Amino acid sequence: MREHNQLYIDGAWRDPLQPSVLERTDPATGKVTGRVALGGEADVDAAVAAADRAFASYSQTTPQERIELLERILVEFDARTEDLVQAVTEELGAPVALARGAHLPSGRVQIATAIETLKTYPFTEMRGTTEIRKEALGVAALITPWNFPVLQPVGKTVSALAAGCTVVFKPAQLTPYSALILAEIMHAAGVPAGVFNLVNGRGSVIGKKLSSHPDVGMVSFTGSLPAATEISIAAAPTAKRVTSELGGKSPHILLPDADLNVAVNTAMNWLMAMTGQLCSAPSRTIVPRSRLEEFLNVLVPAVEAIRVGDPRAETTAMGPLVSAEQWDIVQGYIRKGIDEGARLVAGGLGKPEGLEAGHFAKPTVFADVTNSMTIAREEIFGPVMSVIAYDTVEEAIQIANDSPFGLAGYVTGSDPAAAHAVAEKIRAGYIIINDTDFDWSAPWGGYKQSGNGREFGPDGMEEYLETKVVRA
Repeated sequence: MREHNQLYIDGAWRDPLQPSVLERTDPATGKVTGRVALGGEADVDAAVAAADRAFASYSQTTPQERIELLERILVEFDARTEDLVQAVTEELGAPVALARGAHLPSGRVQIATAIETLKTYPFTEMRGTTEIRKEALGVAALITPWNFPVLQPVGKTVSALAAGCTVVFKPAQLTPYSALILAEIMHAAGVPAGVFNLVNGRGSVIGKKLSSHPDVGMVSFTGSLPAATEISIAAAPTAKRVTSELGGKSPHILLPDADLNVAVNTAMNWLMAMTGQLCSAPSRTIVPRSRLEEFLNVLVPAVEAIRVGDPRAETTAMGPLVSAEQWDIVQGYIRKGIDEGARLVAGGLGKPEGLEAGHFAKPTVFADVTNSMTIAREEIFGPVMSVIAYDTVEEAIQIANDSPFGLAGYVTGSDPAAAHAVAEKIRAGYIIINDTDFDWSAPWGGYKQSGNGREFGPDGMEEYLETKVVRA
C-alpha cells in the first residue's frame, strides 16, 4: 500500500493546506493500492509563489549550469528506473514489458535530448547589427495526462528547466505514483528550491487555478479538447501562453501494394499494445476495397491471438483499461459501432473470459465502417479499430483528412516514393511510414483540434522561451 500524504513545494515535502485524500485502485484487480494527498487553491498559490521567487535566480543560470543539473537528474532517473516501471504498471495497468520497453525509455530520451539541445542551442544571435535573444518565459504550469505518466511529465519538465523556467506540475489524478517519484528524483538531483513544485489535485481546482494565476507565464497542457478550452478561457484574462496536445483519430492508409504483415504490425504496435490508450493510435485503418478481406484474414487472427491479462506477467501483451469509467466509455463505443451497422469481426462487448475483476476489454475490430460513423469520428481511447474501404488513393487521402483531428498518421506501402507522396498530403503533425521506429526527440504535436505548439527536443524547449530584441 502506497501512502503519499504530502505535496512537493519550495524544495520540501509539505502537508496540504486544505487536506484531502485520493484513493487509487489497481486497474487489473480493482483493489486499493494507495492514497495520495490532494492540494487546493492555497497550495497552488504557495507553489507558484515559490516558483516565482526561484525564477529570479534560476532564469539567469548559464546553459552549462543547466546541463549539469539535467545530468544529475538523468543519473537519479536511471537509479529509479525499476521503481518507475512498477509504478506505471500499478497505476496505469501497462504490461511490465511495455513499461520497461517504451514508457521508461521514452522518458529517459527527453532528459538526454534536453542536455544535447543545450550544448548547441543559440540563445543569442546577431542579425546584422541587431541582437536577438531567447530568454526564459517565466513560471510554467505543466498539466499532464494519465496515459503516458513518465514521458509527458519528464518531457515537459526538462524542456522547461532547459529553457530556464521554473515549474509547477499537476499530474493526472489517475496516475500520481510516477509523478511523486519524479519529484523525489528532482529533490535527489539537487534541483534548487522552488524550481520544481508538485501539486496533486483535481483538474477542476488545480488546473483552473494555475491557468488563471497572474504569476504563471505559460501553461503546457496535454489532454482533452473540452479541458483545453476551459484552460484557454481561464488563461485569457492574463494573456498567458497556452500550448496544448489534444486528441486524435489517426488514419492508417494501406496503399494497394502494402505488405499486409507490416500493416498488421502497425496496428499491434501503435493501437493494441497500448490498449488503445494513446492519442496517436491508428484507430482508422483505410484499406483498398480489393484487398479488404485479404487484410482481415491476416489481421483478425493476430488480434485474436493477443495475450490479454495480468500486466505484471512478462508475457502479457495487453493490459486493462485505466479505470472503470474508461471501460464503460469503450463499451459504449463498441455498442454504437454495432448499432450503426459496422461489421464486428473480432472482439466485442464485455470482458475477456477469466478477467472479470479488472477493467479489461476485448481487442475489437470493426469492418464495413464508413467515415461518418461515431466509431470513425470520435476518439475512443480503447482497443477498438475501424476498417474503412476505399477505391482510389485520392479517396483514401480524403477520408484520412476528413476529421477534426490531425495528430498523427500512418502509411503502409512497398513503393517509398508513393508512400512519402501520400504522407505529404495527410494533415497531421507526425507520420509513420511502414511501422518505422518512433523518434522521441522529434517535434510532437498536431494540426486542427489536436492542439497547438510542439513538445520534445529543441522545438519543445522553444515553447518555454520568449524573444527579446536588443539594438545598440
